[in-house]
Amino acid sequence: MKAVQIAEYGGPSVLQVVDVGWPSVHDGKVFVEVHAASLNPFDTMVREGHLKDAIPLQLPVTLGGDIAGVVVEVGTGVTNVSVGDKVYGQANVVAGNSGAFAEFTVTAASQVAAMPDNLDFEQAASLPLVGVSALQALTRHIDLAAGQKICINGGAGGIGAVAVQLAKHIGAYVAATATGDDIDFVKQLGADEVIDYKQQHFADILQNYDAFFDTVGGDDFGRAYSILHQDGVAVSMVAEPDEAEARQRGVVALRQSTAVTTNMLGQLAKLVEDDVVTTHVGKVFPLVQAQEAFQARESGSVSGKVVLAIKS
Repeated sequence: MKAVQIAEYGGPSVLQVVDVGWPSVHDGKVFVEVHAASLNPFDTMVREGHLKDAIPLQLPVTLGGDIAGVVVEVGTGVTNVSVGDKVYGQANVVAGNSGAFAEFTVTAASQVAAMPDNLDFEQAASLPLVGVSALQALTRHIDLAAGQKICINGGAGGIGAVAVQLAKHIGAYVAATATGDDIDFVKQLGADEVIDYKQQHFADILQNYDAFFDTVGGDDFGRAYSILHQDGVAVSMVAEPDEAEARQRGVVALRQSTAVTTNMLGQLAKLVEDDVVTTHVGKVFPLVQAQEAFQARESGSVSGKVVLAIKS
């Protein structure tokens, strides 16, 4: 079967489409024919070697996490999905799976679920990591409630766009950052207030907020504490919290590590089927153009998720 692998760390040029052997199905695993997979910043971090000390991998490895496809075999003990089911979820090698950017993958049954019945494979593949990240942050860490105020930093990104929709569904007042054409996009998602980050900084405008959800990083996360009231919660996908500053201001600050599970994917699928959450696929590439797909995502030229179409 064909897969996109790296034999060394580096830029998009290290991505190679190669023929590899079939992965084996063990207890608790599922064998999935992959119809589509999507790219995430995490895939770039793995490819460039930023995680090689924390998560050592034996190269070559197949890259990718997000998948959508059809179950063709299940291992012993698997009860949540069956052969023939359309599923979506994660198949990342860093979690002990065989990788998403391949014609077939073996992944933990606990990391897949029935895909939303109103999406095609490419749309479903765009959702697992970004959707669960937003859902986990807002419902588990922030525990956002109706009537509260939240600022979402990076409202037009994959995670941010889902977070805006979820926050509005919960009944919160939503401020978000964006720029250019993305300002109108974020307004269409339901944001009550959109701040053009090239013109103004959110910390100079907002105050007395209940929560801050950061998908951007940099200095923004540290400055976010000042917009929160005491006992407010700040969650970042990328930045480490300044614990001393957070304690001084009386706020809770943490960096999130997303856990894509069957339960969370099931909750997300219900939100999609109820039209609470919509997908935003920006551009689709065939598997053989994985290098071009990464270049497009990393250039910032594509609004929305970049997806690999693997089975037509």
